Amino acid sequence: MTVPDFLRARRSVRAFTPDPIDRARLDALVSAALLAPAPHHSQPWRWAVCDSSTAKRALAVAMGARWSRDLQADKIAFDQINKLVEDSIIRISTAPAALLGCLTHSGLDQYPDEARQRAEWGMASLSLGAAVENLMLCATDMGLASCWVAAPIFCAEEARRSINLPDDWLPQALILVGNPDPNYIPRTRPPVALDEFRTFR
Repeated sequence: MTVPDFLRARRSVRAFTPDPIDRARLDALVSAALLAPAPHHSQPWRWAVCDSSTAKRALAVAMGARWSRDLQADKIAFDQINKLVEDSIIRISTAPAALLGCLTHSGLDQYPDEARQRAEWGMASLSLGAAVENLMLCATDMGLASCWVAAPIFCAEEARRSINLPDDWLPQALILVGNPDPNYIPRTRPPVALDEFRTFR
């Protein structure tokens, strides 16, 4: 398989079989994430691997409660909020594993001015995205399904406290992992209009 073909083989799958994932395989996913490029070779990422029912449920409920409050502030109908939050809690708590990617300031440069410090944190955030991609590609290679859930970036403190993470771990991305449900059919990827996404100068 060529590299572009392999990249296309990675799909966001939101339905899994209930089979647990061996922790050695979960460690292999985290190890792949740790190979990602990072500013100053810093590896400013930490991973909380939630494979217990207690941890997954606590994380899902805490994030759901924050999302519910945000949706209420957005004047979304109460019944719709309940449905959205309930579906989210079920999706997260029933996934065989949920890997929570967090950022830290470990290894990052410190600047006296806000602009450069913000840029430094931005580089760390970009590098976490690369780590997430590594993890998901590794999952694809293992025959596992995965899905990136963006919710933690909107409720980092709630996510951190729900599973008792250290104060300097800031949750940013949640990757659900499991064996793919054979009945799940990913949406068809639309054709790419390349001219909308790139320009030559």
